[in-house]
Amino acid sequence: MAELKERFYDFLTEEDEPRACKAIPDEACTNVPKNFTLNIVNGTLTKLAEKIISPNLTLAWMMDFFGASSAMIGALVPVKDAGSLLPQLAVSGKIRSFGRRKYFWAVSGLVQAFAWLAAAGHIFFGNQNTIPIVLLILLGIFSFASGVASVAYKDVVGKTIPKSTRGQMLSYRSTFGGILSLIAGVVLVFFIQGQADRSVYGFMFLFASVLWFVASILFFMIEEEKGATKGGRTPLQEVKVGIELIKKEKDFRNFLFTRALLMAVPLLQPFYVLVAKDIDNTSWSLLGYLIIVIGLANVLSSPFWGKVADQSATRLMRISSFIAIGGGIFALLFYFASDWNMGFYAFLPVFFINGIAYSGARLSRKTYLVDYAPSDNKATYVSVANTFIGLFTLVAAGFGVIAELFGLPAQIIFFMSLLVLAILLSFRLKKV
Repeated sequence: MAELKERFYDFLTEEDEPRACKAIPDEACTNVPKNFTLNIVNGTLTKLAEKIISPNLTLAWMMDFFGASSAMIGALVPVKDAGSLLPQLAVSGKIRSFGRRKYFWAVSGLVQAFAWLAAAGHIFFGNQNTIPIVLLILLGIFSFASGVASVAYKDVVGKTIPKSTRGQMLSYRSTFGGILSLIAGVVLVFFIQGQADRSVYGFMFLFASVLWFVASILFFMIEEEKGATKGGRTPLQEVKVGIELIKKEKDFRNFLFTRALLMAVPLLQPFYVLVAKDIDNTSWSLLGYLIIVIGLANVLSSPFWGKVADQSATRLMRISSFIAIGGGIFALLFYFASDWNMGFYAFLPVFFINGIAYSGARLSRKTYLVDYAPSDNKATYVSVANTFIGLFTLVAAGFGVIAELFGLPAQIIFFMSLLVLAILLSFRLKKV
């Protein structure tokens, strides 16, 4: 088994030189192939689970089936983002007081598994009228656990995966998970759509729960050396440290603003959906094509982006922003060249382009943060960054007013302007 993991690692990383364990403890070097493999399989399972129960797609679909109000369905994504990002600064200090942080991810994964197991149980046996509110509450619990896992994850990666292969590892997690997610999307759209009922949704939650449980076991098996435990802080102390960190560390502050501006890439997608609906009265069947196109963009681009991220995460930020801007220009053609009579299928490349850009933007900021943060204090840096983005997400929720007041073209131009600023600010980021 150990030899198989060695071959798997060497094949994916294309290493033909003695292993360079840059930026991790020397004691962890011999465990790199095992940790690399476990991390990829873990990520593949969680990516699939996230596609099966996706707040902005499948979960919203289920909530509508069970009679949830529009306001409740609209609260899904804010609950997910706020639940996973805002509490991180409060828990990072506690995580730092433990020498091994993998247990936080493993336990968080179990909480996520039990949250979806509880959802499945309520769908199977509970009162149908209470299902929407129960699902919303369980999503909040799930998201909080996700936030704890996010802090622990980057810390563990920083201690177990060499700096030269982190981007590739993250990209393979995304690629393999994307392949399975693509298959899941096809099944959901073309096989379950016509026969969906209460039991189908229950089994979807049950399957996602099993995936999270197995992923937790795999993460628990990662070989992690003990790290620094000094400086463990209370939540209030951690908040104060986070504020001081942002004030004093200009390079970190520049990264936070750049990362916030890069949020324009995923924020563009819902408005592209609105453009698509303006072009054609899209049905769920057509939405299935969007799932497939976005999945293909992720699968095809992630391996390439991983290598680019390992060479220069800041360069990848700029490339991703340029690609997203190109997608925005393409989308605007459907307004300013309406006499071309371009239909829904002609608009699909916009989703493909934005999917490629989002894959690159996500990998670039993850890789940069793991490489930038000092090895003995990654949890604090990660939690500060995620809390900052959580607050920005709450502000970004109001950006939609631009479309209401000035139209969708103005909204797209606004996000493109943010990406131009992201490109300019990326040149001021410290090389890591």
